[in-house]
Amino acid sequence: MTWQEAVMGASGIAFVLVVTVAIIIQGGATWRARMVVAREEAHRRLAEDALAAQRQTAERLDTVLAELAVVREKTATLERTLAEVGEPWQSAR
Repeated sequence: MTWQEAVMGASGIAFVLVVTVAIIIQGGATWRARMVVAREEAHRRLAEDALAAQRQTAERLDTVLAELAVVREKTATLERTLAEVGEPWQSAR
């Protein structure tokens, strides 16, 4: 084997090594990009779920506030009726 053949062989091995390293690096970059996209998608779904829960809580709060207004109205009516009629324990004395 001559020195030219040895240089060509070493150059070929170096070229294959460089191509292999480039493929590994690009594969790693692609994998990382996929993981970033998956993480962002998970965060997006989490934000959507949180927003839906917040809307549902707001709707329930509106319902509770409406029911509370009814209870307050009924309590006020009952208080007025008791004031007009008088409390029974006061007339027994």
